[in-house]
Amino acid sequence: MLKRLFAVFVLLIVLAGIAGGVAWKDYQGYLNSPANIAEDQIFTIEKGQYFNSLVKDLNAQSIIDKPLYMRVLSRLEPELTAIKAGEYQLEPGMTPRQILEKFAAGDTLSYHFTIIEGMRFSELRQSLAAEDKLSHELAELSDEQVATKLGLDVSSPEGMFLAETYQFQRGMSDLELLKRAHDHLEKQLNQAWAERQDDLPLQSAYEALILASIIEKETGVAAERPRISGVFVRRLNRGMRLQTDPTVIYGMGDRYKGRIGRADLRRPTPYNTYTIDGLPPTPIAMVGPEAINASVNPAEGSELYFVARGDGSHYFSDTLSEHNKAVARYQLKRREDYRSSPGSN
Repeated sequence: MLKRLFAVFVLLIVLAGIAGGVAWKDYQGYLNSPANIAEDQIFTIEKGQYFNSLVKDLNAQSIIDKPLYMRVLSRLEPELTAIKAGEYQLEPGMTPRQILEKFAAGDTLSYHFTIIEGMRFSELRQSLAAEDKLSHELAELSDEQVATKLGLDVSSPEGMFLAETYQFQRGMSDLELLKRAHDHLEKQLNQAWAERQDDLPLQSAYEALILASIIEKETGVAAERPRISGVFVRRLNRGMRLQTDPTVIYGMGDRYKGRIGRADLRRPTPYNTYTIDGLPPTPIAMVGPEAINASVNPAEGSELYFVARGDGSHYFSDTLSEHNKAVARYQLKRREDYRSSPGSN
């Protein structure tokens, strides 16, 4: 009797071992076999989502069909439960294990946001608000509050973000993206200021940024930036007003409807460089690295004037008489709203 019971006990152990081995083989085979992904798809993990909730979502979307095995894996390899929020691209052929490894690594989809050279902060706000992959905090904040939130040492955020393309992940806040753009600007500006030419009529890196923003608005031709910088630097050194139209436009605000009249050139604003000496109080736009470098490394020369040719480039002149001839040549139809930059004096 005892021998029979012992034999049965041994048989049960053998069967349990076989069953366990079969289950383990099935478990391993499942985790390392392709999940049910027919085509590329985006899967989203929300902020604060727990692992068990994630498994339910994967099962509900029929990406996996053995959630128990996923939970067993989480016990055996708990590091795979440290999932990161964001959007993930799942591709055909990925296994359940690879999916969890991707989630734990935070290998999320990246998106791109571009701050364009010459963009105003009001325009940047609009572009950020239209980006639905970002979370939005700016809407309830004034410009001054934005500056405070970001820890800027100036009251206006105008011009304080480097114009370039930034990568971000879904759910990043617009403030966080701006902080990154400001950090990039600070690095670029401080380096350029440290390597600036001698004897510039600029008292600080911030003044260099103001000048860079005017250069940025004056030309989209990269090769002209140092030359235009040279004109402005020479005018500042001689005590001449900059008389540059983009500052007039900025000072007009909502009154600007596409044209500048002579009355606008005479109307004082804090930004109108036809009526103020030196630089305006803040930048007038976002700038790229090239404009920053041009502001502190102006081209040598003797030009004091320039006028738009009509093709995006400018004609430069040393004297007022030469400038007036260029105006007559390139601006054939002198209208009440005619403008050239710098002005004719």
